[in-house]
Amino acid sequence: MTTQTYVPDAATSAIIESESEHVAHNYHPLPVVISRGEGAWVTDVEGKRYLDLLSAYSALNFGHGHPAILAAAREQLGHLTLTSRAYHNDQLGPFAAALAELCGKDMVLPMNTGAEAVETGIKVARAWGYRVKGITPDAATIVVAGGNFHGRTTTIVGFSDDPVAREGFGPFTPGFVHVPFGDADAIAAAITPETAAVLIEPIQGEAGVIIPPDGYLRAVREICTRENVLFIADEIQSGLGRVGATFACDRADVIPDVYLLGKALGGGILPLSAVVADREILGVIQPGEHGSTFGGNPLAAAIGLRVVEMLQTGEFQRRGAALGEHLETRLAALVDHGVTSFRVAGLWAGIDIDPAYGTGREIAEKLLARGVLAKDTHGQTLRIAPPLVVRATELDWAVEQLALVLKG
Repeated sequence: MTTQTYVPDAATSAIIESESEHVAHNYHPLPVVISRGEGAWVTDVEGKRYLDLLSAYSALNFGHGHPAILAAAREQLGHLTLTSRAYHNDQLGPFAAALAELCGKDMVLPMNTGAEAVETGIKVARAWGYRVKGITPDAATIVVAGGNFHGRTTTIVGFSDDPVAREGFGPFTPGFVHVPFGDADAIAAAITPETAAVLIEPIQGEAGVIIPPDGYLRAVREICTRENVLFIADEIQSGLGRVGATFACDRADVIPDVYLLGKALGGGILPLSAVVADREILGVIQPGEHGSTFGGNPLAAAIGLRVVEMLQTGEFQRRGAALGEHLETRLAALVDHGVTSFRVAGLWAGIDIDPAYGTGREIAEKLLARGVLAKDTHGQTLRIAPPLVVRATELDWAVEQLALVLKG
């Protein structure tokens, strides 16, 4: 049997062509046009169904159209959607209180996108460095890790080491010091009296679900405490149940000073992000120094509160942990049969494809033809992040499709 690559029909091709004509080409999507979604499944304009193993890069942790989240959105839509922060609204306070409790922190600074959360975290760290730690004005530095992905703003891509993200977009913002990911000694060596923070992903997503060595996060925590430096954890992709715990830091029993959250926080309905920390850190930001017209809007807050309430039960974290173990067992059978290695953290996996079997993109296109949606990253790696509502039998079926694709 020869595995076929998906070929869209005329209607799908026309939609893709129209989009390509009028939408900037900043993405290279798989050639499928999705029109409906429910749970872990989506349906395209041709009526074909697909198991969604990407979850919009973890923004859909709770699946497509979760009834409880939709109910919260519909209820709030009938009352109030936006005030700006020029006024108070009756949804932001309850959401912030619940999210702060989930994180074990005092305060929340709400924004919209993940990149906004990262940019906000950078500003907070610098303000804390100058106003609390006493760093020389305009001299603060932040230690970041190689292979990072924190967003696409010019500041953020300026401290990426991915040439595709960087080239052609300079000059870049100074003040960032690079060290290898997973090397705590390198972090310790990079810290100076001018260091305000260490900013890392506890597990690197875009890099291919790269899990650091045992003891790394705890060492980072100890170094930051000893040196009076903020430990900022970018949990935008890894947080909120994705890795079988509320946060990836929980897997190492580590509590950062600052959580950066986004994606799943908006329930797969709208952008919602947040910086969460104690009052001694977030309290450095004063009125007029930072903001967003939509940040903290009542619709997002109502949805975010429902998401937090769902996470408070622990159900989704337990599902992520159990199904992740199941997925790991199934993927292990593919090693040396088209898969060279893989990494699993809850329901998040990076699967390295043997180049002899094709590129990650080619394998993703062949999976598409078999009704499975996944995405490649960095050439040879498939990245999957099934919704936390997926069933074990559905994961089995998806891995079977991957096995068949690799057999050719």
